[in-house]
Amino acid sequence: MESLFFNITDTRYKVTEVVHTETSVFRRVDISNGVLFFEGKLVAHEERIRLQNIDAFVMVVLVRRGSCQIEDHLGGYSETTQEGRVLIFCSSRQDMTLTVPASECAEVFVLFVADFFLKRYLSGRKEEPIDFLYRMLREEITLRPVDNKPVDALSLYLVEKIIAVEKCPVMKSLRAQELLIEFMIHRFGLLDIVPETISEEERKLAQRARAMLLENFVNPPAIETMAHRCATNSSKLKKVFKKVYQTTIHGYAQKLRLEEANMLLKERRLSIGEVAKQVGYRHQGYFSKLFFETYGVYPKELTQNFR
Repeated sequence: MESLFFNITDTRYKVTEVVHTETSVFRRVDISNGVLFFEGKLVAHEERIRLQNIDAFVMVVLVRRGSCQIEDHLGGYSETTQEGRVLIFCSSRQDMTLTVPASECAEVFVLFVADFFLKRYLSGRKEEPIDFLYRMLREEITLRPVDNKPVDALSLYLVEKIIAVEKCPVMKSLRAQELLIEFMIHRFGLLDIVPETISEEERKLAQRARAMLLENFVNPPAIETMAHRCATNSSKLKKVFKKVYQTTIHGYAQKLRLEEANMLLKERRLSIGEVAKQVGYRHQGYFSKLFFETYGVYPKELTQNFR
C-alpha cells in the first residue's frame, strides 16, 4: 500500500494534472514532503479521488462552488460538503473516496497535512490546535470530522495566493509552504478547544456567557449584567471565562466581531466602512488596524481578485 506523501520526485514543488479539458482543470500539487493539495475548477465533469493509505493526516476541504462528497469505506462515514463550507478531518488510516459531482461548475480545494509535518510545530500545550489535532492522529481512527464552518474572505484570499505560487519563477515550495501555514493557522485557530482541566461547572458557566455574546456581539451586555444572568459575580465570571476560552470576555466579543467582518467581506456587497459599522466599529481606520493585527492582512486586500 503506497503512501500519499512519499511519491514526489526530487523536485520539491510538483504539479500533476489530473484533469485538463477545454473547460475543466484539476491538479495535484506537492509542496514538500508532508504537504500537498488538490484543486481545480470542473465544469460538467465528475472527478473521483480514491485514497487507500496508512498515512496519518489532517484533511481540509474547502468548497468554493458546487459540492464535494466524502465517503469513508472503512468506518462507514459519509459527508457531502456544500458550497461555501470548510471541513476539517483527521485520519490515521484510510480507504476513502473524494468525489466532485458533475455540476454546472465546481471549485474545490483539498489540503492534506501529514502528522510528521504537524509534529514540527507541537507546543507541548494540550489546548493548542496543532497539539490537539496531532493527539487525535495518534489514535486508531479512519476518518473523524473535527470542524465544519463557513468559508470566509481570508481563507479565499490565502487559497488564491497558494494557487498563484505556480506562476512564481523561484522558491515555489517555500512560498507555498509559508502561505499554507498561514492558512492552517487561520482555520485551525477557529477550532473550539476546551482545556481538559476545566470542570463541568466551569464549562457550563463559560458556555452561558458565550451564548450571550453570540446573541449580540456587536453590542454585548455589560459584564455585570452577564454575571447576574449567569447567577454568579463579575470576578468569577471573568476568571472562569478566560480559563475556558483563553481570552477575556471583551477579547472574545472582538474575535466574534472580526470573524463576522471576515464573512461579510467575502460577499463584497458592502464597503469596508459599512462592514466596520455593521460589526460595531464606528471608525474604519481603527477597524482596519484591529483586522490587520488579528489576521495579518488589511480588509481592502481581501476584496481584490487573484485569479
